[in-house]
Amino acid sequence: MATSGYRLTASTGLHKGDREYQQDQLALIKHRNCNGCILAIVADGMGGRSGGRKASDQVMLTAKQLFDRYDPATDDATAVLKQIAEEAHLVIKLTAISSEEEPHSTLAAFIINPGGDCHWVHAGDSRIYHFHGSQFVKRTTDHSYVQVLVDRGELTPEQAAVHPQSNILMGCLGTEAEPPVDTHFIPRLRAGDAIMACSDGVWHYFNNQELGTVLASLSAREATEFLIDKARSRARGGGDNLSVIVVKLEVLV
Repeated sequence: MATSGYRLTASTGLHKGDREYQQDQLALIKHRNCNGCILAIVADGMGGRSGGRKASDQVMLTAKQLFDRYDPATDDATAVLKQIAEEAHLVIKLTAISSEEEPHSTLAAFIINPGGDCHWVHAGDSRIYHFHGSQFVKRTTDHSYVQVLVDRGELTPEQAAVHPQSNILMGCLGTEAEPPVDTHFIPRLRAGDAIMACSDGVWHYFNNQELGTVLASLSAREATEFLIDKARSRARGGGDNLSVIVVKLEVLV
């Protein structure tokens, strides 16, 4: 997919890890009317055997419906992403009323427009990363218990990664309370940039330097395959569901 000065290459990877059920879901969608416009979305479902899958499925369905109506020329991408979060949250809560499970889901989604601007939204501990070459630029901040401890200075990020309560979330979609919905805007992506969305089953096993090296040295497809394979190896038989989307902006030759 080519746009001014660069072309977009992208790949997705999904694996159930060592879990009995696949509750992660992801989608990478090209806009039906606008070349160079894409939506990438990762949802990590939680709640009983089928509750988590119901929640992540609802996130996907809501996202696809709203992106189908999105007009990059006139609509506000950040507003659309927030609407995805808010509507998916309500639908998941309604699902909980009619089932015995307690379905919840994280959300990590971004839209890249033809002009090169990028907008993202997240809730929970699924992450979005921005790298330029191998250089880390920015990532989302988890809505988790250990992140609160990091913010207070009680844990280092390295300690948080191996903390026994690292999976406890302070907010996500489908909870009684309104979810935290954080957004970020990149005015213009450049050739050499990479944007990655992934669930904690992937990012838990890598530091920023490792991720930057992988994204800079491998193609999008190779990067998704490598990250899943390496995370599976490092999990040593105790790995979570894994989902990852990599979008790279490569120089036009």
